[in-house]
Amino acid sequence: MADRSFLSWPFFDDAHRALAPRLDDWAATHVGEHHDHDIDAACRALVAALGRDGWLRYSVPKSHGGHFDRLDVRSLCLIRETLARHSGLADFAFAMQGLGSASIALFGSDALKQRYLPEVCSGQRIAAFALSEPEGGSDVSAIRTAAQADGDHYVVTGAKTWISNGGIAGHYVLFARTGEAPGAKGLSAFVVDADTPGLDTRERIETIAPHPLATLRFRNCRVPKGNLLGKPGEGFKIAMATLDIFRSTVGAAALGLARRALDEAVAYAKRREAFGQKLAEFQLTQAKLADMATEIDAAALLVYRAAWTKDAVAERVTREASMAKMYATEMAQRVIDAAVQIHGGQGVVSGAPVERLYREIRALRIYEGTTEIQKLVIAGQVLAAHDDGARKAAE
Repeated sequence: MADRSFLSWPFFDDAHRALAPRLDDWAATHVGEHHDHDIDAACRALVAALGRDGWLRYSVPKSHGGHFDRLDVRSLCLIRETLARHSGLADFAFAMQGLGSASIALFGSDALKQRYLPEVCSGQRIAAFALSEPEGGSDVSAIRTAAQADGDHYVVTGAKTWISNGGIAGHYVLFARTGEAPGAKGLSAFVVDADTPGLDTRERIETIAPHPLATLRFRNCRVPKGNLLGKPGEGFKIAMATLDIFRSTVGAAALGLARRALDEAVAYAKRREAFGQKLAEFQLTQAKLADMATEIDAAALLVYRAAWTKDAVAERVTREASMAKMYATEMAQRVIDAAVQIHGGQGVVSGAPVERLYREIRALRIYEGTTEIQKLVIAGQVLAAHDDGARKAAE
């Protein structure tokens, strides 16, 4: 049983405290761990189940079937942490419904919201977020995919890669260069239906932790101007506003993986005997478990501080979200590695719980901004705050 004492922290209200154990009970019945046989089918089934039983109501606003008037980041984090503890793929399925529709909820026209959000909420439509490119991952300003205005349409040409839900999504929130200004200021965002002529999603990507991933290729793909999100040239703002919500939730997913690793390590250490005693009786094992538990709590404080700040205090939480994402994902890598070490040879057996966790965690240190990028973001925020303080002192 994973630790739930953190639910008493003042970051949460009673609805949050009820959400986590309720989802935990649901996941124990509806979420399996072995999906490698057909990842696409498993992901579709998970999205359908999450929608059918109401969990995707947390990924869209109340105006279109959701639970809250606006996305509640604490709920998103609690759901991702809980699902990740049961299954990395279940966490993935839930997270992408939010990430692939939040830009529509925040910046879409009423017509776009009505067309896409109810089906995302019900699990009838799988969503995707298409930002990364072969030559531009963390560097959004390097995006080369172009969208040229042509009458009532934009003509899109280029490629996106590492796109989660690529090949199975019903739509993609696409970021492309429309040229209003150089660099990041010349980007726009669109909704592109998966069946749009000129869009090819057949090139799939296999990774160490199997998830639906693909490279998207756009060849003279005509997208109606009505599918534009916000205004031309607002693509970077839209992308950052969306990631500002979901970056903290990546840390929450890492928390779920780490908590599962600690649970597995404790259980194994208490039953495994070596040199006449249980592993748990060795002081070296106890020290390792103490470090794991402390790091998990430290990461949880950062994650739920960021989520609470976004929900209750500030519109932008760039610094807090980057700290939470960076520390929690790096922490989870260390905790899971320690769990594998405690298991010894059993920890590297293919399909063992800690072996699956070891494969799952690695990508979280990369996607939605690598650890190195998070450090640059945090440092930029610290330096800007110092300059702002010095300016105010001089006034």
